[in-house]
Amino acid sequence: MMGDLVSKGHELTAHPEDADVIVVNTCSFIDPAKQESIDTILEMAQFKHTGRAQRLVVAGCLVERHRSDILANLPEVDAVLGTNELANIAALCEGLEPSKTPIEPFLYHEGSPRVRTPPKHHAYIKIAEGCDHPCTFCIIPQCRGNVRSRRFEGLILEARRLFDEGVREINLIGQDVTSYGEDLGLKNGLATLLARLAEIETPHEKWVRFLYAYPNRVTPILLETIAAHQSLVKYIDIPLQHASRNVLKRMKRGQHGDSFLKLLENMRSTIPGVAVRTSMIVGFPGETDADFEELCQFVQTAQFDRLGVFSYSDVETSASYHLDQKVDAKTIYNRKRRLMAIQRKISKKANQGLIGKEMSVLVEGPSSESDLLWQARLSTQAPEIDGVCYISDPGDGVLAPGQIRRLRVTEAHDYDLVGNLIDFGAPVLSAHHHFPILAPHSTPNVLPHR
Repeated sequence: MMGDLVSKGHELTAHPEDADVIVVNTCSFIDPAKQESIDTILEMAQFKHTGRAQRLVVAGCLVERHRSDILANLPEVDAVLGTNELANIAALCEGLEPSKTPIEPFLYHEGSPRVRTPPKHHAYIKIAEGCDHPCTFCIIPQCRGNVRSRRFEGLILEARRLFDEGVREINLIGQDVTSYGEDLGLKNGLATLLARLAEIETPHEKWVRFLYAYPNRVTPILLETIAAHQSLVKYIDIPLQHASRNVLKRMKRGQHGDSFLKLLENMRSTIPGVAVRTSMIVGFPGETDADFEELCQFVQTAQFDRLGVFSYSDVETSASYHLDQKVDAKTIYNRKRRLMAIQRKISKKANQGLIGKEMSVLVEGPSSESDLLWQARLSTQAPEIDGVCYISDPGDGVLAPGQIRRLRVTEAHDYDLVGNLIDFGAPVLSAHHHFPILAPHSTPNVLPHR
């Protein structure tokens, strides 16, 4: 949306009080995200009175679920934009009638205008849109549609352009990246794509990772491909959601804890040193005390490097909304706390084992925690969702965001590490296309808010 607006002469601003039009991009996957979206809409609406804003546009998944409710109950909202209507963003911001062209499932491509927000040293590439899996707790297929993969060569062109601009880390994303290419008739699409990305020559070290793998799509060829290329990050994010056969059946996920342990063993034997991240849902309808105990034991045995725990959220349009044996909120809360306490001990012990080791890190910039610290990430720490490394001693040489440096770990905490840089850093490459050319100030300022 930002790219389309800039390409049509609008100027972006990060300050809502300066915006003529405010766009709120929403999420509604779980109830807390839905409530946060509504709160943000109401907060931004105030700038129509205290700032210069004349229009408020709401976009994203909340529109897909509650279009009529938004228009009926939030008079502050001037226009709404669904996930397949992004081509109309400029018209809605300008107060014009949107195109009447029949809506087709949206899928951006390498030629789509794009504005990348900071930081400039890592970037995301969406390789596919939508999902074909029938998980009962999920409404993504309703909001996003079936899997639609981007053109293979288009992805290579976009990645090459980003690396040429100075990007050091590319994260491939999608609701299920492991299904990439199936709709195009590609066999082993993700593995083939990763191998091609690894072969792109760059004047600097690069990292390539993918996020969100479906368990039964993690093939031997995929694992062997990751192991074979240094630039492919040894990190797999594979949301398992539970370990109990009973719960997984009600989720329509299939498989069970024992099959997951075999898969983990396969990952770790094929890719030495691989970091595995997963997510679990506690309190799913029908989850008994025995089911939860099985999940706890599974997490103890699996020893995940990273683990996120979500409280089950009853979404009206999901299949699980109609299931019986609902778990009460207090039980869900207590189960989440207990599972996270188990993982906290696992994580701290693993981090303590890294003290004294020397590893490559990607320098992010000054830390928000303290003016005395800089922040970096290991390749096994994905941006925004995992822990970080704090640099207590930058050593000699220039320190700049975007460098890949060597860090010796000196302290370990539950999820974060502290260490000293031990090499001499070279300045990062300058990028010629990092900042978009903005239109004259006579065009409307648009605040993209997410």
